[in-house]
Amino acid sequence: MDKHQTIPDASTKEELPQARGRVPLSRILEKLDFYLNQNDYDAAQRHLCYWQNEATALNDLPGALAVCNELMGLYRKRGNEQAALESVNTGLSLMHRLHLEKEISGATTYLNAATVYKSFHMASKALPLYQHAKEIYEKNLPDRDPRLGGLYNNMALALVDLKQYQGAHTLYQRALHVMQQAPNGTQEQAITYLNMADAAVAEMGNEAAEEIVNQYLTRAAQLLDDPTLPQDGYHAFICEKCAPGFGYYGWFYKEKELSERAKRIYERNAAGKTVL
Repeated sequence: MDKHQTIPDASTKEELPQARGRVPLSRILEKLDFYLNQNDYDAAQRHLCYWQNEATALNDLPGALAVCNELMGLYRKRGNEQAALESVNTGLSLMHRLHLEKEISGATTYLNAATVYKSFHMASKALPLYQHAKEIYEKNLPDRDPRLGGLYNNMALALVDLKQYQGAHTLYQRALHVMQQAPNGTQEQAITYLNMADAAVAEMGNEAAEEIVNQYLTRAAQLLDDPTLPQDGYHAFICEKCAPGFGYYGWFYKEKELSERAKRIYERNAAGKTVL
């Protein structure tokens, strides 16, 4: 088995150590949001690493898993492949020790681990983990739950990498359907349309896909410019994430506008908030 995907035998029941305490997860996540809203990834990483060590010292395995899930995403966003893969191994191990393979929290760990693999060009390793997450989410979550939309979006990206375009198209349509019903799903729809543009180019080539790409980008821009969207740190993150996609297709004015919008929000948040 590959060293980056060690999954213990779920049939082996391990006696878990007695926890000596619990880390304050709600406060940890609240402060993490504070750092991310200011685009301060260095502080966010220090914060999560500190609490992961605390959870480990306390034998708080659920707390350690929750923090590890956040670290997977943070290391991925920062492009730190080695640390991200180490967090994947840690997270999968904790999930199995806690016997969460069929639970929603386990599915979230599968999803986060798969997205790390996909981000570092390991789509074939990501796909089975996405499938595990998909089976659990679809069995346990309502159709309008945004977690389903996020899963479909990310799994479709892996399918595009593997040239399974029809499967990717189906999942993108499902993602749009979920996010159209989900509270505050507008911004995630924009991400899906940009992903669909990339999929069309991958399948058809730039020239053949030009018309449909422009349609997708137009719709994504409309969604991001919805005046009812909260101008908060999450919106800044979405703008920052989407901007390069517009630039790639020559929509440089939109790339600049979104980048500047994100910068304004981050600067406002840094100036107007204090540490929790």
